[in-house]
Amino acid sequence: MNELSSGRGALSTSPNRLFLVFRIGAERFALQATEIAEVLPRLALKPIAQAPHWVAGVFAHRGALVPVIDISALTFGQPAAERTSTRLVLVHYRIDVRRPDLLLGLILEQATDTLRCNPADFHPYGLDNRQAPYLGPVREDELGLLQRIEVADLLPEEVRALLFPLQPEGEGRA
Repeated sequence: MNELSSGRGALSTSPNRLFLVFRIGAERFALQATEIAEVLPRLALKPIAQAPHWVAGVFAHRGALVPVIDISALTFGQPAAERTSTRLVLVHYRIDVRRPDLLLGLILEQATDTLRCNPADFHPYGLDNRQAPYLGPVREDELGLLQRIEVADLLPEEVRALLFPLQPEGEGRA
């Protein structure tokens, strides 16, 4: 009998994925767990001069500088509330195949819950919000709408260039 017919492989073929659920005010959002590298408490950050107000700063993490953005400030213009449930979530920022190890920090409010569901349960919500391309499809449940955040679409090109400047050929990280 093979694994699938015996039922032992059922979990590995499940379409369900794990999501971290967080809030911006009363609104719920989700981040796919495979995007997450690490969840940290909120840390002190060094501000970045001339950056947009929603770029919270930078911090040193395991020998690398990691830029951090405040998702609340980016989305609705208000910085994340200082709560014990506000987290600094490091995500894999996969925008350049030559630099697969890039991390981006996200300040997320009430980032304490998880949800396991099928990604196909999220559907386009019919708005063309070009100012916020990172706001992905939505899923409806008993608590209302839950909107997925698309990590690769978080930063506009000019902010990406500020936070992740291209290194000249032959130069490594310091």
